[in-house]
Amino acid sequence: MTNEQKAIKATIFSIIGNTCLAIIKGLAGFFGNSYALIADAIESTTDIFSSFLVLFGIKYSNKPADENHPYGHGRAEPLITFLVVGFLITSATIIGYESIANIGSDHDLPESWTLYVLGAIIIWKEYSFRLVMKRSKQTNSTSLAADAWHHRSDAITSVAAFIGISIALIMGKGYESADDWAALFAAFFILYNSYKIFRPALGEIMDENLHEDLVEEIRVKALLVPGILGTEKCFIRKAGMRYHVDLHAIVSAKISVKEGHDLAHELKDTLRKEIPELGHVLIHVEPDDYS
Repeated sequence: MTNEQKAIKATIFSIIGNTCLAIIKGLAGFFGNSYALIADAIESTTDIFSSFLVLFGIKYSNKPADENHPYGHGRAEPLITFLVVGFLITSATIIGYESIANIGSDHDLPESWTLYVLGAIIIWKEYSFRLVMKRSKQTNSTSLAADAWHHRSDAITSVAAFIGISIALIMGKGYESADDWAALFAAFFILYNSYKIFRPALGEIMDENLHEDLVEEIRVKALLVPGILGTEKCFIRKAGMRYHVDLHAIVSAKISVKEGHDLAHELKDTLRKEIPELGHVLIHVEPDDYS
C-alpha cells in the first residue's frame, strides 16, 4: 500500500467515525440535557468537513509534477491544514459563545446515562487519534496530522464534558452550569490545539529548517556511493509527503566533468532508493581541496 493510499484510508476512517459520533453526541446531548455534549457534536460536525478537506488535499498534493509545477503539488497539504485550523477556530468560537450564554441561564441537570455515552466516545476518539497519527508519521502528511489532532481534541472535549456532567450530577441543583463550564474549557483547549496544528504547517510553507535527522541520514547514505568523499550544504524543503533536497557533494578534483556528472546521478539515484520519501534531489558537485 502506497503512502497516499494509507493516508486516504485513514481519512475515510475519520469521515465515517466523525459522522456517526456527531449524530450520537447530538441526540445524547439533546435528550440528555447536556450542552457539553451538544458542543461536542458541533465539533464533530466541523471535523467531518475538515476531513473532507484533508482527503481533497491528500489527493491533490500527490498529483505528479507537470510543466507548471515541476516540484509537484505537495504545498496543497499545508494550505488545506490552514483551512482545517479555520474550522477548529470557528467551532471553538461557537462553543465558547454558547457556553458563556448558557452559564447564567436556568436549565435542567444532565441525565446520568450521558456519562456512559461519553465514556465510550472518549475511548473511541483516543483510539482514532493514535491510529490516524500513526498513519500521519508513516506518510509524512501534515494535513493527516491535523486530522489526528481533531480526534485528540474531540477526546479532550469529551473528557471535559464527562467531568462537567459528573460535577453537576454529584452536587445537584445549583451546579447545572458545571456542564457549560466544561464546554467553555473545551473551547479553549481546541484553540490551543489549533496552534499546535498550524505551527508545523506554517514551517512547511516557510521552508523552515526542521529536518536535522533527515539531513544526517542523507549524509550517511551519500557515503555509500564510491567516489563521494563527503557532503557540505544540505537544504531540505518539505512539500506534502515528499522532501526536496539540495545537496553539495565532495568529489576528487582530479576526475573529469563527466565523471563528476555521473557520480552526481549515481548519488541522486542512491538517495532516492535508500530514502523513498525523497522527491526532487539536486546535487551540486564540489572538488576536494586536498586531492
